[in-house]
Amino acid sequence: METLQGSVERITYYNAENGYSVIKVEPEEQNLPAADRAGLVTVTGNLPELAPGEYLHLQGQWVNHAKHGMQFNAEICEQTIPATTEGIKRYLSSGLLKGVGPKLAERIVAKFGAKTLDIIENDPQKLRQVADIGPKRVRLITQAWQEQRQVRDIMLFLHSHGVSTNLAIKIYKQYGDLALEVVQSDPYQLARDIFGVGFKTADRIAQALGLPADHPTRVEAGIVYTLEDALNNGHVFLPQGTLVNGVSELLNVQMTLIPPALERLATEELVMLDNVPLNGETDTADDTAPNAVYLTPYYYAERGVAARLSRLAAELPSRLSDIPPALTVLDPSLSPEQAQAIRTTISQPVSVLTGGPGTGKTTAIKALIAAVEAAGKKYALASPTGRAAKRLSEAADRPASTLHRLLEYSPIEGFGFDDANTLKLDLLVVDEASMLDLILANNLLKALEPGTHLLLVGDVDQLPSVGAGDVLRDIIASEIVPITRLSVIFRQAAGSHIIENAHRINQGELPEFDSESGEDFFRFPANTPEEAASWVVDLVTTRIPQRFRLNPRDDIQVLVPMYRGPAGIHNLNAELQAALNPPKALKPERTLYGQTFRSGDKVMQVKNDYDKNVFNGDIGWIKEISQVQQSLTVDYEGRSVTYDWSETDQLVLAYAISVHKSQGSEFPAIVLPLLTQHYMMLQRNLLYTAITRAKRLCVLVSNTKATAIAVKNNKVTERHTALAWRLQENR
Repeated sequence: METLQGSVERITYYNAENGYSVIKVEPEEQNLPAADRAGLVTVTGNLPELAPGEYLHLQGQWVNHAKHGMQFNAEICEQTIPATTEGIKRYLSSGLLKGVGPKLAERIVAKFGAKTLDIIENDPQKLRQVADIGPKRVRLITQAWQEQRQVRDIMLFLHSHGVSTNLAIKIYKQYGDLALEVVQSDPYQLARDIFGVGFKTADRIAQALGLPADHPTRVEAGIVYTLEDALNNGHVFLPQGTLVNGVSELLNVQMTLIPPALERLATEELVMLDNVPLNGETDTADDTAPNAVYLTPYYYAERGVAARLSRLAAELPSRLSDIPPALTVLDPSLSPEQAQAIRTTISQPVSVLTGGPGTGKTTAIKALIAAVEAAGKKYALASPTGRAAKRLSEAADRPASTLHRLLEYSPIEGFGFDDANTLKLDLLVVDEASMLDLILANNLLKALEPGTHLLLVGDVDQLPSVGAGDVLRDIIASEIVPITRLSVIFRQAAGSHIIENAHRINQGELPEFDSESGEDFFRFPANTPEEAASWVVDLVTTRIPQRFRLNPRDDIQVLVPMYRGPAGIHNLNAELQAALNPPKALKPERTLYGQTFRSGDKVMQVKNDYDKNVFNGDIGWIKEISQVQQSLTVDYEGRSVTYDWSETDQLVLAYAISVHKSQGSEFPAIVLPLLTQHYMMLQRNLLYTAITRAKRLCVLVSNTKATAIAVKNNKVTERHTALAWRLQENR
């Protein structure tokens, strides 16, 4: 193989899944025939995640590409330390060393020349001879250099197993100097401990280290991974047969190896086995043999929700029992359904209020609050997400908070309110209760004293929670608490085609679209993903802003059923980013985890981060990217949150988001591509959820066939949950 040494000038392309890269390198050797006018050569191959300024020692072959000319196809890539003064300056200026930017790098190299890196390595106190470097800056540079050394050692091991640079940094931050020892002794621990390191990456490392395919540790890790993956699809447990088949297929091992591994995990209480009805039934389980496998926290959470909710619902008299009848004589403008919902909430410790858009759920909440306030009772309003809580507060003209804030969650100490320190409330109203997942519901119920009233408000016809469980639907199915369904559309909402079509769809009827002179509900025809993508970009950037005077960045949200393909979330984000926030010479940007972030980009948080107080689904704007501090800062409605580059796998571009991630939010306008290629996701509750996110304007990019498939498909995707059965058993 031939060799090539030089520094990375820019990253032309990087695939985060397999590492395939196209980069421009400034070679150490001058006047190479393959170099372009700027003296750069093109390098391709499966490479680690790189950054401009890094110095590489490459081994591979020169190839003559039919279209792009001479390129170096790298087979081995080693990140090294540059030897020349110019190389050292570029290396330090690249942002690889936290705390050192281009200007400071130039001063350091001007002072120490070719000895710079040796000084940083062996005698860093000499750095104080450089202007603007004091003791604190020396400590920061020394610490960053030591971390880089450790990370490089880890990278030498991990890169050969397809682990990116940023994941290597996260591994080092998690384990410090023990990182290599952990990776080599139990690679599956990475998947358990570190967000972004999946089972398949850990398994690839384990296999490379020589762990047999049928090793008990691997089988146990495969079981846990399969159960965790099921949580991502909303399942609280998996039927044992489904689990055994899934693990056998995942690991390519005999099914007979899995039941003994399950028993070992059950003995250690890492999983729990139980016998429950399957297929959504609520009758008593027939057999005594365990047929369901839970991860332990979810087993106890499901049992806890059932026991606590049943106990709460049975507590009479309760804290609202003494409200005088005169205070329940309500505003005569309320519908009989709304009045009944309020009386039920006051008379019953636990109740549910459900209904579609425009049926007056918020009006009923406001009337309820007025009665409770008049009686001098203490209440609270809360929602599962920040955006939903903000909407509730604005609509009710009363303070509302997230459930995490209400329960005073701390990442170190957990929930401040629990069964040992309960909330002192007479009534708690939880809005957008369809978003309530099992774990959060359990922690909420722990904090409610018997006698406290709980009203769950939500649209049960929407998609279920992002997290595991189907709490609201299960409570309704159990029939252990009274349910009020609002069905009358109020006059002020009846003129909205968005609301009218939402109810049409919910009744299995096709929506009616406005003409050019219409108001708020349109469709643009598309039969192919490419055609749909073109329409979406045109609508967001030009047609909607011109016609409705809406800001394309702030007011219009694209909602998409699928991630892949030309009309999928990934591609639409790339196209909308290019159209709405194109690169500019002085606009900072950084490619991390295969995704280019640019100052001004719209981004979304995709996991709960209690340390930063940002949660799955929060949307903000990148306001700063610092190459020196190796960080980017996101503005979440006036609150700044800073991410190290190794933490940015918590962020995705948010010009286009999934319908699921939009729950609890409203947007002035939504654009929804809906195609037959989205067949697996074409469901009535998905279409219904999407269009009810729109306040002023809803635009479908679709065709009649795809819309009809979604409207007719009323089969709710079943989640494996036994909560409804457990609630009935606790009656």
